[in-house]
Amino acid sequence: MRRKTNLGVLIFAVSLALVSGLAVSGLLVTQKILSSSGSVKAINVEVYWDFECTQVVTSLDWGNPEPGDSLNRTIYVKNTGSAPMTLSISCSGWSPTEAATYLTLSWNREGTQVNAGEVVNAVLTLSVSSSVSGITDFSFNIVIEGSG
Repeated sequence: MRRKTNLGVLIFAVSLALVSGLAVSGLLVTQKILSSSGSVKAINVEVYWDFECTQVVTSLDWGNPEPGDSLNRTIYVKNTGSAPMTLSISCSGWSPTEAATYLTLSWNREGTQVNAGEVVNAVLTLSVSSSVSGITDFSFNIVIEGSG
């Protein structure tokens, strides 16, 4: 009788450990943003991958960011006009539209003045909220403009 009781206690303990392990593993699961892309539109300037201005940027792939990530991409912006221009950036065409709630694009060149013919490097930063949910892929358009 004692062996049956010990066996029952052992089975109960193993079952409890398995259920607890499954519950804990469920808490450790994080959502992952699977796919991303975006087109780059330049207004009054040109955007390149290299300082020599030989590789034009037409789209940007952010890879597979995770919640809480902050990703950087370096580009080069050239003022192809004949007068100084002030740089600005904006985003449009978010898909899905909810992505704009959880993703933020910034850069280190907002308001920078670029002389005619000058090339400046710029670092774009995509920040992903740690509370992102329900998004498995996203896309948006990046608009870089020189005005002045």
